[in-house]
Amino acid sequence: MAEDLTITKGDKKTQYESLLPQIQGLLSGETNLVANLGNIAAALKEQFNWLWVGFYWIIEDELVLGPFQGPVACTRIKKGRGVCGTSWEKEATIIVDDVEKFPGHIACSSSSKSEIVLPVFKEGKIQGVLDVDSSELAQFDEVDQLYLEKILAMIP
Repeated sequence: MAEDLTITKGDKKTQYESLLPQIQGLLSGETNLVANLGNIAAALKEQFNWLWVGFYWIIEDELVLGPFQGPVACTRIKKGRGVCGTSWEKEATIIVDDVEKFPGHIACSSSSKSEIVLPVFKEGKIQGVLDVDSSELAQFDEVDQLYLEKILAMIP
């Protein structure tokens, strides 16, 4: 597949439905994890223009910053700290409508207003998290969760 995207306008579901096969095309035949995570982050950032999209990978006892798109970010996060560390600890998706109201939120960027963090699993074991931040309040919902989980399931 060409290394560019067809950006679709419309409701969120329509945008995701257009993006899914394009991401599958980017991942097809590529076995390098860093390359695949980088393209996923870039495709999501380009399609939705969110503030920050990226991955944190579990290395020893911390989440370590991986491929991302957006402003510079926190490099390491302990289990149970902030939204990412809590998602890791609970092995569950967390949607935060207002990050200022999340206990222990780690403010990597003061522009971040809402966030969704999803665990990334491989063979039933958590490997890391996908973190998405928006500069708008209440940006994320169950539609995002559903489609982002589908995208994460594509990671070879």
